[in-house]
Amino acid sequence: MKSIFYDWGGVNVRLFHWINNTHTEYLDKAMLLGTNLGGHVHFALYFALTAVAAVFYVSRSAKSNFEMRQQTAGLWLATLAVFSVAYLLDGALLDWLKPLLDFPRPPLALPEGSVYVIGKIEYHHSLPSGHSSFAMLVAASLWPVLKRWGRIIGVCLVLWVGVSRISLGAHFPADVLAGFLTSFLLVFLVRWCINRVAQVFADTSLKYP
Repeated sequence: MKSIFYDWGGVNVRLFHWINNTHTEYLDKAMLLGTNLGGHVHFALYFALTAVAAVFYVSRSAKSNFEMRQQTAGLWLATLAVFSVAYLLDGALLDWLKPLLDFPRPPLALPEGSVYVIGKIEYHHSLPSGHSSFAMLVAASLWPVLKRWGRIIGVCLVLWVGVSRISLGAHFPADVLAGFLTSFLLVFLVRWCINRVAQVFADTSLKYP
């Protein structure tokens, strides 16, 4: 199973070396910045920026009719709720999955001297990539309120963070992909649950004014 779903018949390691062996001074700086942007420690900052954006767009919709204002406010509140709940669940999931699976990181799994590492060298808990998971969480949570260029930036952020984890020698491509998938599915599930709860409350308010 591991050879199919993780090793990909050797493609996982070959793809890692292809990305990890490509380095220049400015590329390394860009990869470090990408990894920094994908750090879970920045949740409060991203949440605050989202809240400010919510206030701005809801205030701007004040000139619209009541139904439009209500829809705008509801969309942003739901987005903030999804972002918060998914963040908490994602952290708990990673804290459980990483030690449980305990996959070796590239410096431990590959021959000594074959991995280019920038920053702190880590050896365990490779699957899934936490930075990649958080980047996907941010983009997927905010997706409903993003316009065309915002979505393009979101996709670029996700790819940037994911590639940076490989370039810096911290994760294999399979770890990055796993981080993307787990977070995307988690956000989808949380959004579905919150929408269901919102529908129940809406129905109740209509039946019992």
